[in-house]
Amino acid sequence: MKKIWVRVISPGKAEGEVLVSREPINFYLGVDPNRGIVVERNHELEGKCLKDKILVFPRGKGSTVGSYVIYALKKNGVAPLAMVNEKTDVVVAAGCILALIPCVDGVKVDQFRSGERISVDADRGFILRLS
Repeated sequence: MKKIWVRVISPGKAEGEVLVSREPINFYLGVDPNRGIVVERNHELEGKCLKDKILVFPRGKGSTVGSYVIYALKKNGVAPLAMVNEKTDVVVAAGCILALIPCVDGVKVDQFRSGERISVDADRGFILRLS
């Protein structure tokens, strides 16, 4: 298996199904922290659940309160297993660190597809494709 080398933002390991967004995500107004569902109107992931997915998206957007929404997702048991970004912004970085969610960046979103399985090793800095 080919390793995709990445930059580590928040350590940890996760394996699971990918959910891809080609659009940035606003966690503060765009994600329900109690259900883990994207609620931002007209977002390509509107209605999709983030729970137990590896969320692949370019970057976050919006208010710094988004960090606490990421933390609330984890506390409520509806968080993604890991986050993969092209360029992680400070809101997503702080949220993942607070919530102990593995997070990496430095990869192009368009190389992933929803439904494939990957392993994120944010301790050693790589991603493996499993399917």
